[in-house]
Parts: sequence; structure tokens; C-alpha cells
Amino acid sequence: MSECVPERLPFDDALPVLGIAAWSGTGKTTLLERLLPALRERGLRVAVIKHAHHSFDVDQPGKDSHRLRQAGASPMLVASRARVAVMMETPGREEADLAALLEMVRPQRPDLVLVEGFKAWPLPKLELYRPSVGKPLRVAEDPWVRAVASDAALALPEGVEALELNDLEALADWIAAWPGRWPSHQRPREEAVS
Repeated sequence: MSECVPERLPFDDALPVLGIAAWSGTGKTTLLERLLPALRERGLRVAVIKHAHHSFDVDQPGKDSHRLRQAGASPMLVASRARVAVMMETPGREEADLAALLEMVRPQRPDLVLVEGFKAWPLPKLELYRPSVGKPLRVAEDPWVRAVASDAALALPEGVEALELNDLEALADWIAAWPGRWPSHQRPREEAVS
């Protein structure tokens, strides 16, 4: 693993985490857009942490918050009655720190945190796979993958569930049940069965 990706994350039973891992072009964000309302209908409050592979800015140049952040405020928090945004420069980091990001959402007490991206990180994952994307299936090399949702039949390692990628209701049911399975799934597959 890369030096910026730890071997372990500090999990606990109070904050269920599930990674959504897939190659670009598989439809992670589109699927999450459809799943989030279905999970909300099932009574879950879901936080999402999304990895970006590039620099991004949620602030607008010229606005007070942007000017103050550029002047050195870290973090810069902007709040209104409708939303809160925290912006912080992270110079010198090779990668975002998922453990720190999980701690940032913890005070909001979500029922579940879905992590989009961070596919090299040690966390339980649902892999999304479309053979048409032309990329390899990751489940054989990633012991953290607990299920694979695909639009094709696949041979999967023991202990990995097969899900139908185009069955939104079944996927929502599987993810909605994740907080109940979480206490026993905080380790890679090999460790979980031994």
C-alpha cells in the first residue's frame, strides 16, 4: 500500500462505513444519486465522502469566504440557515486522509457513511463492475470487497456476495442492512472467517 494509505482505519460499531468502489465510467455517482433517496425511504440517514483525483474549489473567487481562505483561514467555515461548508487547504498532502474525514462526519451521527472512491483504502467495499468498461475486476486482489454488483454473472471468491447492478431495490436493501452487519465486517474477508 502507498505510504499515505494506512494498513488499518480506526473503526468502531457506532459509525458503519461502506466503500463504493469502481473504475471510472462504471456509474458510481449515478447509482448513488438513485440509491440515496431509496435509503432515506428505508429510514437511513446517510453521509457520503467522495474522493476527487484533482484539485477542486467549492468557493467562488471574489466572495468573502474565498478571499479569507486565500488569506490563510484554515479551516474556513461558511454557514447560512440552509447549509454549512468547511473549506481547508491541505498543502503537502499526497492523498486525502479518510480517517480524518470520517471523524469530520461523526458528529452528525449518520446511520451509515458511504465512501465513494478511496478504492485502495482498507475499508469494507461494495464493488460495482461492468465488463463493458474494459477494466479488471478488483475483488480477487482486494480482501475488503464484501459484495460485487454487476450487470453480468461472475465467478466470485468465497464469502463475496453477488448482487445485480441494475436492481436498485435489491441494492438498496443490501446497503440498508449494512449497519446491522457492520460490527462483524470491520476486517478483511480472510480475517473475518478465521
